[in-house]
Amino acid sequence: MSDPTAHRPGEVAIPLPEGFDAGLYFIGRIRTPWASRADCPKNGLQTQATCTLLVDPPFAAGLQNVEGASHLIVLYWMDEAVRDLALQRPRHAEGSRGTFSLRSPVRPNPIALSVVELLGRDEGRLDVRGLDCRDGTPLLDIKPYYATTDSRPEAVVDRAGTRRAAEA
Repeated sequence: MSDPTAHRPGEVAIPLPEGFDAGLYFIGRIRTPWASRADCPKNGLQTQATCTLLVDPPFAAGLQNVEGASHLIVLYWMDEAVRDLALQRPRHAEGSRGTFSLRSPVRPNPIALSVVELLGRDEGRLDVRGLDCRDGTPLLDIKPYYATTDSRPEAVVDRAGTRRAAEA
């Protein structure tokens, strides 16, 4: 197996600051069928697997009324991700891309986001569909997904990053 911290040609690492600006609390863990990053789907739309958000007891009261949402935004910490790349070279692309133009877990703060379908709740356990992370991933936050404010049907992504330059 290749070294997951090895850089591909065209990638640029940066020195990270010595200290952190903020602290956070993991509110639980995510249970998935995938034991490693390599096993995970590229995104949550590529799987129908049921995954579980296990919310730790001190935070479980925060799930009150969560069943009112059909979909949730789940934020999680990609704790095995490389954190020092400013430029990355995705396996599927020619050339480098800026970290902030990608959804890759490789970033200074490896916070991932998925919109998931809520399948059910049992106390501090939420069964969901639409995750793409390995089993045991730390859970950061859960928010209701509001189609009226969170959806942007007009949004586009120009993978080459040339659309805005052409408009100017």
